[in-house]
Amino acid sequence: MPPPAILDAHGHCGCQHVSWGWEGLKPLLQGAGISAAALIPPVEDIYDRDDPCFIDSPAWQACRRRAHRYLLDLKDPDIIIYRYFFVWNDFAWEELGPEYAAVKWHRHANEPEYHYGDPRCRDFLAAVQARGLPILLEETFENTLFFLEKLLPEGVSLIIPHLGGLNGGYRALERAGVWGHPAVWADTALASIPELADYLSRYGSGRLIFGSDYPFGHPGAELAKILRLNLPEDQARAVLGDNFRRVCRLD
Repeated sequence: MPPPAILDAHGHCGCQHVSWGWEGLKPLLQGAGISAAALIPPVEDIYDRDDPCFIDSPAWQACRRRAHRYLLDLKDPDIIIYRYFFVWNDFAWEELGPEYAAVKWHRHANEPEYHYGDPRCRDFLAAVQARGLPILLEETFENTLFFLEKLLPEGVSLIIPHLGGLNGGYRALERAGVWGHPAVWADTALASIPELADYLSRYGSGRLIFGSDYPFGHPGAELAKILRLNLPEDQARAVLGDNFRRVCRLD
């Protein structure tokens, strides 16, 4: 049987440019026995990912605020909900309130780029550091290394999703020494069982976090992968919820 208090730490939820509302996600979580979820606005509500020359605008900033407000307004009697703040190039640190448990930082190689040289980027990272929030970073391999080496504030934890699958790959990050960095955590969303087993054998269970990446992954199927690893109960509890609560200082 799975341990109690399972937390899916990586799910997308929103209803502006996509139809990934809470009413569709909640039954999947309940059916899998998952009692808490950390939710991220859909990328499609943050910027135009299909336009590599995308320029931010007041209309997109308003769209982002609506996407965050949708999650902030979610209240559910059955499932505990935590929220990510999805940052984009306005680096709106003024909106980074105490309601957020973590920060999402995301782009793929063919998508618009973050303006890392903007002074507001440093201001945003200073606000993240002051709040003690972790950052879930999905970036190119080169930018992942740049972020870790040049931008990550002292004391801030960096969570790499998909066990690195979209940050250059698990093995590439391993060769670069990323997984052994004391500030780096990983989430399990869409990762393969062999890579999960290899990570656990090398680095242990203390910085590995369960996530499904709904709607790209099914919460029940992603949970089943973790259960098939037959981890000792204390390690299973850590991966399936306690690690996320710890890195976000939710206790």
